[in-house]
Amino acid sequence: MSAQPVEPHPIGHDPEEILARLPERYREHFLADYRAAMEAAMHHTWKWKQLAETLHLWHLRSVAYSAPGYEQARAEAAAGMPGIPAEDVIPGWAELVAQHASRQA
Repeated sequence: MSAQPVEPHPIGHDPEEILARLPERYREHFLADYRAAMEAAMHHTWKWKQLAETLHLWHLRSVAYSAPGYEQARAEAAAGMPGIPAEDVIPGWAELVAQHASRQA
């Protein structure tokens, strides 16, 4: 077996890639969350998982926020225009929501 280089972050979870993909209006929020998670991980090694989760969530957000039509869909949702419920298009949505709620508790 030969040694392979270690990726510093999973594919797509590189902070520079996330920042580059994000529209300008979301960049400061990302940087604040990222810095807070980095600071926590520096002082408490058991918070490393929180940093990984922060990068994962912001990766997902960056993909969504940079998608064509996102801003229009966001405005329509804020205006109360009907759309397709998440549970109808995202497999396992209820379980994802329950997992997230249990982690927040």
